[in-house]
This record gives sequence, structure tokens and C-alpha cells, in this order.
Amino acid sequence: MKKTLLSMTCFVAANLVTATGLQAQTVLTVSSWLPPTHTASMAQKEWCDLLETNTTGRVKCNILPRGVTPAPGTYDAVKNGLADLSYTVHGYTPGRFVHTQMTELPFLGNSAETISVALSRVSGKYPEFAAEHQGVKVITLFSHGPGIVFNTKRPIAKVDDLSGLKFRVGGGMVNEMSKVLNMNVTLKPAPDSYELLSSGVMDGTLFPAESTESFKIDKIIKHATTFPGGLYNTSFVFMMNQAKYDKLSAEDKKAVDAISGETAARIFGRGWDKVDRRAFALMQVNNVLITKADAKFVADVKAKTAPLEQGWVKASEAKGLKNPAKVLAEFRAEIAKLEK
Repeated sequence: MKKTLLSMTCFVAANLVTATGLQAQTVLTVSSWLPPTHTASMAQKEWCDLLETNTTGRVKCNILPRGVTPAPGTYDAVKNGLADLSYTVHGYTPGRFVHTQMTELPFLGNSAETISVALSRVSGKYPEFAAEHQGVKVITLFSHGPGIVFNTKRPIAKVDDLSGLKFRVGGGMVNEMSKVLNMNVTLKPAPDSYELLSSGVMDGTLFPAESTESFKIDKIIKHATTFPGGLYNTSFVFMMNQAKYDKLSAEDKKAVDAISGETAARIFGRGWDKVDRRAFALMQVNNVLITKADAKFVADVKAKTAPLEQGWVKASEAKGLKNPAKVLAEFRAEIAKLEK
């Protein structure tokens, strides 16, 4: 009798849940190694809010107050299930990612959104990019805005001016680029920049405009050198734990997929462009001297960095991407089309 009553109670409860529209809920544990006010953290939240809306609340995000690990450990934290969702810089784990380094070559484009969308479109055509991210579900690949040379000491108007100063870089292709430009660089995550510059351990850093405010170095930096198309870019991956994705219902997987790729890339890129514009305004307020690289400076950088492109083509081909030069040409063409 008791078993019958229990069965009836469960049956009634189940039907009541169905009748009232309540459903089981999936909660994604979301981590960010950047502050919650940083544009990348805000973009991640915007994506989460969109997912919750599109699944009518079946999938929600629990955004942790701080990252589960420092930046370099984020990829493995998501892969191993310490967090379900996060993003990271490919270059923070040197040698692990090759194909995505095409995003970091110089003079690609003038907007984080256009570069990110182009990257999403082109990488989506070649499964080798996803295959390079073993153990995670790639939501999208994206880039920050055009890379700038910042320093506390002097104007930089030619290649020779880059020598003699100590710079922080984030790794990846920019690390190799700085070597061929004869720069003295140290590989450190972006959040270390304030301490490194304020203490005088480093004289400068390579960053997009936004980062001067985000990492509170806007009143420390005295000089900035900009380049048409950016001196470099940084490639990121926005990712989900693969097992967590696999456990979603078919309907919820479809909802995730619908806002992955280009949609997610636009969210991250658009946000970065907005804060880049704000950062340039703050540079003016703080009397940062901005030097625009002239044609000779750009030509000299291109000449010195050209071998890096060929090196990437060979390395990417060796790792399984067929005809990387063609893929890179498609990437540049897509950026150019988006920037018209």
C-alpha cells in the first residue's frame, strides 16, 4: 500500500511539473581569470544570458566570483571539469596550439569584431582547428583588438627604438615576433602588468588599447605606438567542458550550437572594440603620447617578421592542416571583406 501511494505521489508530481512547465535545469559553472568588469568576462556573461533566454531557463550559468585557476591553467581546468565554461589565451600554454597562431600575425585588421568573425568563419571550415582543442567543446575562437606597443620611457618611432627596453608579452606568435624585432621580452600573463610596470621591473607591454584601463596601467603608461592593422593580435578560445556538453539534451545542444561560432565571436569582438575606443579617449585625458607608425616603420617590421609567416605555414602543415597558406589567405580576405 505504501509503495502504491509513493508511486502515485511521484506520478502526480511528475505530471504537475509537466503541467506547470517546470523542467530539469542544467547549471554551468563559469570561471574567468579576468575581473568581472573586463570586456571578456562581460561578453561571457552576455553569452550565458543569451543561452538562458534561448533555452527558456533550462540552462543557466553560475558565474564564480573569481577564476578557478590562474590564466595559464584555464584550458586544463575546463578540460578536466574544474569549470564548465571559460576562455583563455592560446599563447599562455606555449607550443600547444599551432593553427590558431595565424590570428597573431601582424597587420591583420583594425577591429576585434572583424578579426574574430573572420577567424570563426574560416576556422569553422577546417576541422583541424577544433581537433587542436582536444578535450573541450569549442564555442568560438576570437581575438582582441589591434596590438599596440606601450612603454613608460620614450617614443618608439622605428624598429631600433624597440631595443633597450624590457617588455611583457603574453606568448604565442607575439613572443616570436618580438625576438626578430630584437626586443627584450618576458612571458607573463596580462594581470601581472601593473606590478611589473609600476615597480620598474618592465618598461613596457604589448597590449590592445583596452588593457591599459582594465589592468590599471593607464596612468603609468607614457607612450603608445599604433600600427595600421595592429602590430599583432592574440587568439583566444571560448570553450565548454566536453562531458558537460555531451550530457545536454539534443534540444539544449542545438541551443548552444546556435549561438556558438560567429554569434559568440561577434559578442566578444564587439565588446572589445567598444572598450578600445574608450581607452583611446582615456589616453588623451592622461596625456599619453601616441605615435603612429609611418610607412618605413611598417615596412621594416614586415621585412623582419615575414619569415614567421612561412614558419607558421610549415608548422601548421606539419600538424595536419592542409595548405595553411591558402587558409591564411582566406582569413585575410574575410577580414578585408568585413572591414569594407
